[in-house]
Amino acid sequence: SVNAALFFIFVFRSNQHQNTQQRNTMRAISIISAALLAASSVNAASDPRECEVCMKVMQDVRDAMPKEDQKDKPKIEQAIGAHCKKDTLSARERKICYYIDPIKRDVAQPFSLGMTVEKVCKRIDKTNPEICSVKFPVKTENLEKKDLTKLRVKQLKSILLDRGVECKGCVEKEEFIARVQETEHLAGSDEF
Repeated sequence: SVNAALFFIFVFRSNQHQNTQQRNTMRAISIISAALLAASSVNAASDPRECEVCMKVMQDVRDAMPKEDQKDKPKIEQAIGAHCKKDTLSARERKICYYIDPIKRDVAQPFSLGMTVEKVCKRIDKTNPEICSVKFPVKTENLEKKDLTKLRVKQLKSILLDRGVECKGCVEKEEFIARVQETEHLAGSDEF
């Protein structure tokens, strides 16, 4: 009976020890999962160029409107139409206007609620994913090789795409940099 009691105490304590280990393991897994989730959400929202053209257009429309008209949906729609008819818009701004024109009413709704231009663009991007894909071109005039090395390969590819040039066989970053430098004479205005 003493052996049975000792065996019971041993089993009970080992179960307690296993439960403590399991709890500690679960806590560690929870903490690591939360940290990874937070890190991924920061990376997803870290692109400063996302929706930049849309935000500029929306801010220009907001700045052109009197404060009292910014809550009136029909006046917002008129202001968007008037802004998009300007001759001074860049090609990328005209492209945003092309996307926004058929959905002016949907744009006017969050705009009239006083949402920030970033939130307005993110909201309309949910139904029209091309809205936030329009970005201003990377400025390449007077860039030296040391400046080009700071750019990502994706940005170098974007520069070449804007110039209408392919980099066939390019694999390494240095090859993309060399191609960007070779096509410097093609760097033109913001036209399509």
